[in-house]
Amino acid sequence: MTEEKLSLEGLVFEAVELETKNHILTITLNRPQRKNAINPTMAAEIIYALDYAKQERDIRVVVLAAKGDVFCAGGDLAAMSGKGSETTSTVPVRGGTDDIALRFRHLNKPSIACVQGNLFAGALLFLCNVTHAIAAEGVKFSAPEIKRGIWPFMVMGGLFRVMPQRAALDFVMRGNSISTAQAEKWGLINEAVPADALQDHVASLAAELASLAPGTMQLGLAAYVAQDAMDFDSALPFLRKQLDACLQSADAKEGITAFLEKREPKWD
Repeated sequence: MTEEKLSLEGLVFEAVELETKNHILTITLNRPQRKNAINPTMAAEIIYALDYAKQERDIRVVVLAAKGDVFCAGGDLAAMSGKGSETTSTVPVRGGTDDIALRFRHLNKPSIACVQGNLFAGALLFLCNVTHAIAAEGVKFSAPEIKRGIWPFMVMGGLFRVMPQRAALDFVMRGNSISTAQAEKWGLINEAVPADALQDHVASLAAELASLAPGTMQLGLAAYVAQDAMDFDSALPFLRKQLDACLQSADAKEGITAFLEKREPKWD
């Protein structure tokens, strides 16, 4: 059975914008008038873009950015109530909002959230499942669902894998916002940088990651996700096999040869 080949040709994206340059795909949330709230159209477009990125060997890094003053306000409550369902998007639906977290987690390529504004609720599905999160100083993060009588069930899957348990529990139980300093301390983000340096910082990080062995990166990230669900005694032999496979790969052979020849490696 032939695997489906995805294409961007002829598709109309309404809720996000896509740009591919120097092996980096940038997905920009483009609903600033709605604080980039996630509606079904946005979810479908992000999922399609991530599936496309995973398929394309030339894409080595994905950056998730946003327009406007707010990075993402979480789920669109109007859309959840059945309002505002009209769309000009022609992007095929390949999953729902919760599938976004799974797509990032199983992308097996570096992914960076470039957080220029406040981030709320369901947007944590992005933040907790990308490999890197860089935020502008002064940004606030919150899971305020409890104040609406809702519990952030789906968010917990990723949140408790990146934040200390008691900190994460307090975060969701009270629904209060935390600063970039707290988010960095608790591992919710990698780093906070001055707002005027954010774009350059993320671009530099993306370029660095894109310059590294792409096949090995995919193999390593896939193994990272797989071993996360294993106990130690099961993980170690699994990782031994992954190392053996890595050492036989084209990337490892090129990397070792380049080192011995005192030159920069050239990745296919």
